[in-house]
Amino acid sequence: MNVTEFQQWVNNYYEHRGWSELDIFIRIGFLAEETGEVARAIRALEIGRDRPDEAMESIAENRNALAEELGDVLGNVIVIANKYNISLEEVFQSHKEKLLERYSADG
Repeated sequence: MNVTEFQQWVNNYYEHRGWSELDIFIRIGFLAEETGEVARAIRALEIGRDRPDEAMESIAENRNALAEELGDVLGNVIVIANKYNISLEEVFQSHKEKLLERYSADG
């Protein structure tokens, strides 16, 4: 599945569940929440858990948790992009151009 197909799949899935109709500010809140969960997953990979009520998990389990949380972030980004009719291809190209313009002199 390419990025355009995935963006459409997410759009269809979220619409079917009624999740696309949420207010954009609620969606931004979900994005912030999921970003925090990415940070927690990275913490687990990098320094582990140190609370007694948290079970130690394997590196593979922590890596899978990070992949899942990154997917949740991406899903929210896609819903936001879809709301404003922005394709991920456009996002990728715009970001690439910005970085090349900003940092190309540095190599």
